[in-house]
Amino acid sequence: MSRIGKRPVELPGGVSATVSGQTVEVKGPRGTRSFTATDDVTLTLEDNSLSVVPRGKSKRARQQWGMSRTQVANLVTGVTTGFKREMEITGVGYRAAVQGKVLKLSLGYSHDVDFPIPEGVTVATPKPTEIVVEGIDQQVVGQVAANIREWRKPEPYKGKGIRYKDEFIFRKEGKKK
Repeated sequence: MSRIGKRPVELPGGVSATVSGQTVEVKGPRGTRSFTATDDVTLTLEDNSLSVVPRGKSKRARQQWGMSRTQVANLVTGVTTGFKREMEITGVGYRAAVQGKVLKLSLGYSHDVDFPIPEGVTVATPKPTEIVVEGIDQQVVGQVAANIREWRKPEPYKGKGIRYKDEFIFRKEGKKK
């Protein structure tokens, strides 16, 4: 039995949901999101809460049960509070700035890196060494943050690079004489 799938997803005030077949559409103060579940689960809306029930006892149905419930919960979280990924830049001369729809990164290369900001995501730089990626889709926010981090991953000797705020970099000792 899925412990995650058993719990219904509560809809807070200001959020409405509609279920049509295998598709659930959630509208909230930050926007509208939808998710289409597989045929292994059944989505039902009752008393301001969404519940997911498996259609059989197969392994795939049980896998889809918990996953579908989590996807629906992420829809509700996205349209109410949104998702945020905070990043730090460490290194001498490394900095970031937002200019229109482009994130300009100075990362020690011979040129500045221009990262175009995709639709549905907002990127802010409260300080030149901090980047905040926000949006209503958790997958898109995480992918944009990973693409930014890919330009200069943190290295283990000095810790220079772009890292997530909650990330721990295992530091290595340099060579000895």
